Amino acid sequence: EWTMKTSIVFLLCISVFPGFSRGRVVREDETGFAECNVFFPGQVPPEGFTEPFHVKICQQYNKEPRFATLYSTKDKIPLYSAFKFTKPAQSEEENWLVEPQIDDPENDLHEMVHEADITGTVANLGANQALTSDYVGSGYERGLLNPSLLNEKDYQMATYTLTNAVPLSPALSKSWHRDIGKVVEQALIPHCSKKDHLYLLAGAIPSSVQVKGKVSVPESLWLAACCDAPEGWSLGLVKKTKDESSLVDLTVGELEKQHLAGVHLFKGSCGEDKQNQEKKEAVLQAVSQIRSGEQAGTTDSQETKDSGWVRKVAGIIATPFIKLLELLIYIFVELVKFVFYFLWLVVKRVCGTVLDGLYSLWSGLVSYLKAISMVLISIPYDLGRVIINIFLGFLQIVQDVVSLTYRILSIPVGFVLHLAAFPYHSICAIPSVLKDMASGIGGAFSLVIDATAAVLHGFYYLAGHIVKRFVPKGSSDD
Repeated sequence: EWTMKTSIVFLLCISVFPGFSRGRVVREDETGFAECNVFFPGQVPPEGFTEPFHVKICQQYNKEPRFATLYSTKDKIPLYSAFKFTKPAQSEEENWLVEPQIDDPENDLHEMVHEADITGTVANLGANQALTSDYVGSGYERGLLNPSLLNEKDYQMATYTLTNAVPLSPALSKSWHRDIGKVVEQALIPHCSKKDHLYLLAGAIPSSVQVKGKVSVPESLWLAACCDAPEGWSLGLVKKTKDESSLVDLTVGELEKQHLAGVHLFKGSCGEDKQNQEKKEAVLQAVSQIRSGEQAGTTDSQETKDSGWVRKVAGIIATPFIKLLELLIYIFVELVKFVFYFLWLVVKRVCGTVLDGLYSLWSGLVSYLKAISMVLISIPYDLGRVIINIFLGFLQIVQDVVSLTYRILSIPVGFVLHLAAFPYHSICAIPSVLKDMASGIGGAFSLVIDATAAVLHGFYYLAGHIVKRFVPKGSSDD
């Protein structure tokens, strides 16, 4: 019964949720990021991130690894996300998820889920990670370290997780994603001979500023790129969060020394002493052109802002109302989610009750049919047993009558036979008796003769012995 109900619920879940997103927390006994090591050159993750509050996450979607994330449970933000460029795509509908195992390692949920679906079921939810409620009304957006616009299809859907997001102002979030997108597509991809060998690390450096006293606001964002090819190169970029127009290029070594003390990001052909300088210069020139275009655009934008100060003031006045509207929309969305969740529970309970009733009805019907079948089958069997018993009783009566008749008839017949045979046996025995009597008389007579001869011989022997003993021997003449 339980198996049947579970199977039905599972089929319903598959029909309602065709795609499953997972963010597996990597165990301490696993090497690196386990199956997500493919997002690092030589499958070797960065070294130097050794704090106990650092959690390794292998971000997956539809049972395939999509990128890797190192998450800080202390700062409630990712320290970096490692990924590969797949293909630029249009932004899809955001579908934000959380990782239950970060807050409650003992729970049975081994995949990312919607926050509303696990409220009240996961212990200490939000203790070690940021939640959607931490961003509501804060003035910050959920900025993606691994930008969704650099990914397509399942890779893009996998980026919408709070373990890949940091608090960014709307302007900074837009600037960061725009700059990173242009740098990757226009400067990095064209100068890497093998696109699938371009490894990207996008990270954030936490600051002391916190959103709602919980989620750290990054003081700077950085990007490290490695073209792990025969003509390899590496590059670093840094954007200060206080200056959305800033974008500084530097070597990976300088990035490590100035911003990531004690950390080593890449190994192999991406090392400082094994790079193709011509390729690296071409990449830096392309980045410089992108930065120059961004600065020109920033100047034009500033002039536009100065000329439209009235709109700016109006925007400042309207901001609280916009935030209130956002809050109301969020509350409405959560209420809709709750209503759908409640309806799902009701449908689930009703379906369970109906299934239980149908199962009980089916079980009773099967038992009734089984009992009737057994009775119908037993009728011919019992009738056959009665007929056989009657026939066996009749045979037993016949046998007893025959036996009794035989015993009654066997007594006079034997007596008559013995009586008739007596004269015959008596007459036939006379010759044998006479023969035996003659033999006896002859034997007795022979015995007497033998005994007499033996006595006479004895006397003769005794007389001879006496004569020899007492009569003296004479001479031969006498």
